[in-house]
Amino acid sequence: MPILEKESLTTQIHEIYIKAPPELIWEAITQPEWTAKYGYRTPTEYDLKPGGKYKVRSTEPMQAMGLPMIIIDGEVTEASPPRKLVHTLRFLFTDENAAEGFTRITWEIVPVPAGFCRLTVTHEMEGAPIMAASTSSKVDDGQGGGGWTWIISDLKSLLETGKSLAD
Repeated sequence: MPILEKESLTTQIHEIYIKAPPELIWEAITQPEWTAKYGYRTPTEYDLKPGGKYKVRSTEPMQAMGLPMIIIDGEVTEASPPRKLVHTLRFLFTDENAAEGFTRITWEIVPVPAGFCRLTVTHEMEGAPIMAASTSSKVDDGQGGGGWTWIISDLKSLLETGKSLAD
């Protein structure tokens, strides 16, 4: 296995415009019945208050591949519905992932005068090169991947058409 160098700071910023009201985008980000319909289709749970728990449950196929029941955890640091959500995030897929520790995600939903919203996802990953590589991968070979670009593109598709990209 190659040795990975620690990066001093890695920040990824992803923006997308969605034709949906901020309240619906907020629900789609924070409610497990929504998160199970797009991206990696993993039920995501937030206790939407500072200090509240954040966790992502694996699906049955993920568990069959050997992943744990909880694949991501963290803590909510700010929740201002329906405009801003900030939380920490730690991958629990492998011991190496967990050892990288917590990173920080900021979701911002901004209505624009044209009648749609801009969703910005900022992921700060100091010293987490494995996570940085995973969250910036492409969906090319059908073996997973896609990271944040996949998740927010699929979210947009679901909210605007009622169907996920994979449907």
